Amino acid sequence: MIPNPRAQHAVTGIIARLHDPQYDRWAAQIRATGGCRQPIHLRGRVRHIDAATGHVLHAYNTNREPGGVLRVQCKTRRASRCPACAEIYRADTYQLIRAGLAGGKGVPDTVTAHPALFVTLTAPSFGAVHTRREHDGKVLPCHPRRDAGICPHGRPLSCTARHGTDEERLGEPLCPDCYDYGSSVLFNALAPELWRRFTLALRRNLAKLHGLTVKELGEHLVISFAKVAEYQRRGVVHFHAVIRLDGPGGPDASPPAWAERDTLAQAVHHAAGAVSVPAPTLTGEPARVLRWGAQLDVRPITIDGELTEQAVAGYIAKYATKAAECVGTIDRRINTPDEVTGLGLREHPRRLIAECFRLAQLDRLNELRLAQWAHMLGFRGHFSTKSRHYSTTLGALRAARVDHMRDEEISTGRLPLFDEDTVLVVAHWEYAGKGLSAGEQIIASAITGRPFVLAEEVSTWPSSC
Repeated sequence: MIPNPRAQHAVTGIIARLHDPQYDRWAAQIRATGGCRQPIHLRGRVRHIDAATGHVLHAYNTNREPGGVLRVQCKTRRASRCPACAEIYRADTYQLIRAGLAGGKGVPDTVTAHPALFVTLTAPSFGAVHTRREHDGKVLPCHPRRDAGICPHGRPLSCTARHGTDEERLGEPLCPDCYDYGSSVLFNALAPELWRRFTLALRRNLAKLHGLTVKELGEHLVISFAKVAEYQRRGVVHFHAVIRLDGPGGPDASPPAWAERDTLAQAVHHAAGAVSVPAPTLTGEPARVLRWGAQLDVRPITIDGELTEQAVAGYIAKYATKAAECVGTIDRRINTPDEVTGLGLREHPRRLIAECFRLAQLDRLNELRLAQWAHMLGFRGHFSTKSRHYSTTLGALRAARVDHMRDEEISTGRLPLFDEDTVLVVAHWEYAGKGLSAGEQIIASAITGRPFVLAEEVSTWPSSC
């Protein structure tokens, strides 16, 4: 049997790392990153100096570290790239969402009495796709149409298959040539603008319902929200959002008595159907006006019952770490259309990516940066966003975690106790690479207990490992 070169390389790396005199320190770094799959390598130094006396209280230099670098978490939100760091992001998002519904993290507990809805805004249809439908626990045929006939391209417009949950065909068009790939890509690109117009229309409608101007509405209440984008398997995004009514001061103040949950639901339905975004007029392209889809889901969030604050927070946090992987694309930038050929993608994601590059060549679409976001099928917005008044921020949660880690270092004697107001911190850091070799990934999996999934090998450690 011919040995696998990659396996041999991994075994060599394992042996070399285990026999490294600095293995214990390297293992400590791996544990400190929580099993990060692609840790960032930093080279540098830091000194804590007493500003009054000039005395150096503490000094650290990476020269004494394995390979001369400090390995820190990559902090990506994408589970496909690093499950360990994505889990931290998911947990932070959960706490952020839940705090806005149940209180905590600087939000008063009285926020539980504020009207709140869980809203899902979807994309319209761009063509019939394979789907899985159920009724009373029974899987139904996909598109059972006896008189559907065939499309202009000779393909049947019906499908009687009862698709499984993991079938690759789910989300793919019955006829790719009939599917409107251009509108699908442009919807993704313009979805953030469609959401912005939705929030403006929501405020206008609430004001109109009570005989107020938008400016006067702000004197009575504030609309707070947090949302996350999710990819459907057909390759378009839809938004899950928590929308809450507060008093004029935010969650610290109660909204007026007339600002009820039913009033908010009525305004949501109106705003979702009222807004649209026209795509730029292009020679040789059909005129496109993009709107939300007909499938609008508006449900109340309650303290007890089926849709509690915990259920909503968990649902939103789950999607905050995902991207377009469910469509079958990749999670890294594609620089040229030629790269798509060698990626082994199925026809549907390949055509979506190709459409991004095609539309990117048109002058009036330059600002959408479709080529740069082809791997995201045109969507370039933030996956999770929130309004200013909704709750705490991810930055505040990260800062609290840093403070906790510093306090732990002080309590264990790894860092001296000093007054932060009188200490000058002088630091110099530079990027020195990222990732782990194949052998290091196997050892890291054993150290942290996380499943081993070989990631792209990017490391500054000697090539022999």
